[in-house]
Amino acid sequence: MSTKKAAGGRANQGTPRKGNRLGVKLFGGQVVKVGQIIVRQRGSSFTAGKGVKRGRDFTLFALKDGSVKFKTLKQKKVIEII
Repeated sequence: MSTKKAAGGRANQGTPRKGNRLGVKLFGGQVVKVGQIIVRQRGSSFTAGKGVKRGRDFTLFALKDGSVKFKTLKQKKVIEII
């Protein structure tokens, strides 16, 4: 019987989990339809501008058809639909 705990054993590694698929889904100038997700994020890295709404998990999605525009206002990254 071993009195030491095995280092690096399979039981100590934990189960591999899938990533959350976060990030920008539609980039500046791309055409967007109503309800399409523009950014999936944790926290408010990007702020919703005109024609964009924020979901309860900080996801930004389009409220109208148009094209995506990224801009910076007072050191905040804002996404708008034009």
